[in-house]
Amino acid sequence: MTEEIIIAGFGGQGVLSLGKILCYSAIMQNQEVSWMPSYGPEMRGGTANVTVILSDDRISSPVLKSFDTAIILNQQSMDKFVNEVKPGGTLIYDPNGIVHHPERKDINIYRIPGAALAAELGNPQTFNMIIMGAFLKVKPIVLLENVKKGLEKSLPERHHKLIPLNIEAIQKGSSNVETVHVL
Repeated sequence: MTEEIIIAGFGGQGVLSLGKILCYSAIMQNQEVSWMPSYGPEMRGGTANVTVILSDDRISSPVLKSFDTAIILNQQSMDKFVNEVKPGGTLIYDPNGIVHHPERKDINIYRIPGAALAAELGNPQTFNMIIMGAFLKVKPIVLLENVKKGLEKSLPERHHKLIPLNIEAIQKGSSNVETVHVL
């Protein structure tokens, strides 16, 4: 199994940490991983994306031109990456701020209202874990127990008290992902 993923949105949405936690979670399953971030000089508020590769085999290069899955969190990223999803691939997106919704018919498309659900939880910082939950519902390639281990590994110890809230956010995202189009 190899899964090539792009996660893209604004800086401050937890794009890079979502990718990092996903990688740590896959490492807990003895998978090979690649994490390659890209962000503008603006950081918070500027565009940010991360390419993540999870594989049972060695990864030859972290550089990708097309993706099995795209997780899109803003319009600029939708414009840039919607056509980079491989035919038969998957697009997961948060509709908040999306003006031009994806219309491709050769990919699976799912929507997760992550910003609204994070507001419901009373903590906007859970946004990226809500998105993680949607991803894991659609593509269960990492076990929840390993995501918990990944959170423990990637979060500073002073933030470990937030792990139960993050797990709750993952479960909320998993139970609220909406199917837009499936092949």
